[in-house]
Amino acid sequence: MKRIKSACICQTIHFMLKDGISNDFNKRQVLAEVENYKNSLEKNKTQHKIVEETVQDDGSVIIKIIKQYNTSPVGDYLN
Repeated sequence: MKRIKSACICQTIHFMLKDGISNDFNKRQVLAEVENYKNSLEKNKTQHKIVEETVQDDGSVIIKIIKQYNTSPVGDYLN
């Protein structure tokens, strides 16, 4: 018999600009989407660690994150 003692998932998420929208408005939308994503992690009580957050030249944002997988314990992954 086996049991998962701890589990996390590593993700690289690219919040991209949408086509056909003015550049300034588009950048604000992307930043708002990033904040909504972070807020949803907090709201859902998902344990996480943002390893890197980079704003690209075009205004899009790339986030590298380690987060809790489902409701599994995270163990040492977030230290």
